[in-house]
Amino acid sequence: MRKKWEEQMPLMDTEIDHIQAQEFEAISKVIRSKPTICDHILQDLSKNRSTTTARGANGMSADQVLRAAIVKTLFGFTYVDLAFHIADSKTIRRFCQIGIADKGFKKSVLHKNIKAISDKTWQLINKELVGYAQESDIEKGRQVRIDCTVVESNIHAPSDSALLWDAVRVLTRLLYSARNALGPGQLRFQDHTRRAKKRMLAIQYAKNEKARKPLYKDLLKVSHKSLGYAQSAIDRLSQLQSVTPSTVSLTLDLKEFAKLTAKVIDQTERRVMYGQKVLAADKIVSLFEPHTDVIVKDRRDTFYGHKICLTGGQSNLILDCLIVEGNPADTSLTETMLDRQNALYGRYPLKAALDGGFASKENLDKAKSKNIKDVCFAKKRGLEETDMCRSHYVYKRLRRFRAGIEASISWLKRSFGLNRCTWKGWQSFKSYVWATVVSANLLTIARKQLA
Repeated sequence: MRKKWEEQMPLMDTEIDHIQAQEFEAISKVIRSKPTICDHILQDLSKNRSTTTARGANGMSADQVLRAAIVKTLFGFTYVDLAFHIADSKTIRRFCQIGIADKGFKKSVLHKNIKAISDKTWQLINKELVGYAQESDIEKGRQVRIDCTVVESNIHAPSDSALLWDAVRVLTRLLYSARNALGPGQLRFQDHTRRAKKRMLAIQYAKNEKARKPLYKDLLKVSHKSLGYAQSAIDRLSQLQSVTPSTVSLTLDLKEFAKLTAKVIDQTERRVMYGQKVLAADKIVSLFEPHTDVIVKDRRDTFYGHKICLTGGQSNLILDCLIVEGNPADTSLTETMLDRQNALYGRYPLKAALDGGFASKENLDKAKSKNIKDVCFAKKRGLEETDMCRSHYVYKRLRRFRAGIEASISWLKRSFGLNRCTWKGWQSFKSYVWATVVSANLLTIARKQLA
């Protein structure tokens, strides 16, 4: 009986006459034309799950998970908002393949399934969409434009005092949980959160470095004490006879935050107490998003997140995206981005327009050796226009074409939330970026077909 129900299409609401409903229908046609997209998602959803006969209520299908993720990204919904609008909106229910008799899904179910889609799967989905665009004569990939931008992590602006305060309060919270797990009298520690917060606030409002230094000294003192309590709790938890999943999780959390706290204490002592410089690559700028890089752009703006490199086409589709660790120079990414186009299409583009940061004589020679006829760098950096392109006219046209990637990046940030990643963790960061790219590409393809 279950098999028959699963094979039967649910009774759907009728389509309404509205531009957004038409766009959703166009996106649905694209998804239905590429059934392998849902196969990729099904593999992620099936990981770590029992292969025995399913029992209980029917969960979300791979198709529904993909569609729910697209709706969430297109409208910038939280999971609470997404659950409400799926239950409330006729158009969204129709797009997500939810029948009239179905109630929708809870936010926890939506969160669990959407976050299960890996960044590699999103990348495969985007590859399928690029192939669809090529088959539909929307984008041939013959002329590309490349630029980099920064996607920020969801953290507050870091400072040594704020990081130490975060360390003390998080370790203290975990210590209370450890004391409850160990039993009364098994773990003794002192709560220094109020003292740490007072010192942190005093440091922020101190007039000069001379006034801040003794405050930092006391804040470091309580941080060291809290770290010592945490190490003692880890030792006690590891000696427990009866181990439960909650105690294992608690021990892992204590170890992770104790390790990060030790790094924060070390970098603060080096910078504040001894006047040493700490390299950006060695800094911890968040206890909760430790993967975050310090990105200094144009020697004036500092961002906390990750650098991404985007390749756009003539159709405004984002053909490729590279999420970079650290802050490498753009010049080191030129060949990589061009080679990724070869891997995507099986050939290099005929024309490539890149931001001025990618410019160098070596990169020009490498691009020309790949049979790319015209290579335009927005800033010449000592290169001649006729060396890059066949004529001055072609160079100027490609330079104007490259400026269009700025508009695409702005659109992704304003309309799809690419300015800041709200998902937690490095793997989720990559999934967030790729989910944004896929959703934007689906909407672009739909609008091209409706035009």
